[in-house]
Amino acid sequence: MCTNYTPSSRDRLRAEQLGVAHLPEADWPREVYPGYEAPILVRGGAPGQHDAAPRCLLARFGLIPRWSRDADHARDLARHTTNARSETAAVKPSFRGPWRERRWALAPMENFFEPCWETGGAVRWRIACADADLFAAAGLWERWLDPASGEITASFTLLTVNADAHPLMARMHRPGDEKRMPVLLAPGDFETWLHATDDQAHALVRKAGAVPLAGEPAPREPPSRAVRRVPPAPSHNHTQSLF
Repeated sequence: MCTNYTPSSRDRLRAEQLGVAHLPEADWPREVYPGYEAPILVRGGAPGQHDAAPRCLLARFGLIPRWSRDADHARDLARHTTNARSETAAVKPSFRGPWRERRWALAPMENFFEPCWETGGAVRWRIACADADLFAAAGLWERWLDPASGEITASFTLLTVNADAHPLMARMHRPGDEKRMPVLLAPGDFETWLHATDDQAHALVRKAGAVPLAGEPAPREPPSRAVRRVPPAPSHNHTQSLF
């Protein structure tokens, strides 16, 4: 799983020369939590149109399905869609539309955070690329039109894979739980992901463990109150089958 990470900075994205036409005017938080807006890279043109530069836009972490009835329904659903299981994303109601339409996204990041339970309690760890290179988590993105206000909200989810055999990620999360990790890609795979066919997407998902990772304990910092966040909403058991 991945519900908290450090997005790449504006300067880092600009320095990496990713071919992005422009960066969003608004800034983004130093750490991202569910409901926060973060930069994502998306395809700039039609699938396979490699001459179109990728776009960088701000999107809300937690995908809002296009069929959400209203703002309350959207907030409720988005609480369960920060991550999507790559094994089932193509068929689950919340994600099958973006998957079918190849709305692939990349969330560029410096590191992400997971709980390690080896001491008997949850200790927050920072996980980063071992060679300090830029990497990104692969995901799906969507646009939702609020029927009441007419406002369009971009949102995204991060794809995950099983990590039971990963040397580092298998140490994370509560004992007995399935180990999961985000689908991590190196810059050399960014363009391929954004233009991937269904078969190419599955092949890249299978490479998720190829990015070398290193981790260390890291204290939690309180979320900033200055960034936009979706207010918490009560969960309902009937939504679980959608994700």
